[in-house]
Order: sequence, then structure tokens, then C-alpha cells
Amino acid sequence: MGKITDQIYIDKVLQGETNAYAFLVNKYKNMVFTLARNIVKNNEDAEEVAQDSFLKAFQKLNTFKGESKFSTWLYTIVYRNSISMIRKRKVATTAIDDYVIENYSSGYDFPQIEAIKNGEQKKYVAKAIDKLPEADAFLISLFYLNESSVEEIEKITGLTKTNIKVKLFRLRKKLFNELSLLLNEEVKAIL
Repeated sequence: MGKITDQIYIDKVLQGETNAYAFLVNKYKNMVFTLARNIVKNNEDAEEVAQDSFLKAFQKLNTFKGESKFSTWLYTIVYRNSISMIRKRKVATTAIDDYVIENYSSGYDFPQIEAIKNGEQKKYVAKAIDKLPEADAFLISLFYLNESSVEEIEKITGLTKTNIKVKLFRLRKKLFNELSLLLNEEVKAIL
């Protein structure tokens, strides 16, 4: 349904109704900002990346082939613009190993992370995500906040499916540890 709705507005824009692009901006602005913010770690830079991404998407809309969802195409632009922003700032990042762990189990999960629903819990998750390196925060945000599939993340980031699964497995552990530390600090502050 979403892809069809997006295509209707894309067609309108391509036919000259440029004000129809506002629908797409309004639909995706929050996630675009969130993804950019999780990479650049700065609200002002994230706003700039979001604006640049929407502008680039508008200018290149005629190149959108519809082979993937519009959101996947747009998030790819956001990802690349965010990485470019970081490179301009010359911020060093640490890469996660690119190999598969022998005891990796795709069924192993942390139900605490999956169960996060209310506002107070989301606040802690946002704080924990903010402590992750930029690329890791982007990946976690795509998978959990945007509910992108591994295939969509593969298209956006250019990483292999196996690499994405391994990184998500490791990131869940990191996120769990960050949440544990944050909540432990909160408990100590209360007592």
C-alpha cells in the first residue's frame, strides 16, 4: 500500500506537480532525521543532511526506477550524505570485524530490546543508541526503528546480508550493555 501511495505522488511530481513532493517529505521527514542524527550525532548536521537528502531525492526523482521502495532509495541517499558529512569533519570511526562468529545463532535475541514500547523506555534506548558509533547507530535504527528488512539494509548500505546479520547480533549485545549501564546509573541515582 505504501509503495503504491508513494508512486502516485512520485508520478505527480514527475508530471510537474512539484507541490506533491511535500507528501513524501512529510511522510519520511522523521525517519530521515533520525537516521541522519544517529550517524552524524548532531542535530544541526542531521537537519542539514536531511534537507540535502530531500533536495537530492527531488532533483534525482526521475532516476528512481521503482525496483525498491521509495523509502529504501531515500534512506540510501541519507546514508551516503551522512557518511559524506562525517568525512568532511574527518571523524575517525572504528569498524566492526567483517567475519562471521562460529557460534552465531540467528534465533538468539534479547526480548528486553524487542519489548520496548513506552516513552520512558524509548528515552533510554535513544540514549543508548546515541552512545554507539555512527554506522552502528544507523544500522540499529534502520532495523528496529524503521523496521527495514535485511534486504533493504543491504541495498541502502552495500553490506552483505551475512555481514548485516552479524553486525545486528553484535549491536544487540552492545545496546543491551549500554541499556544495562544507563539503567544501573539511574537506579543508583534514585537510591
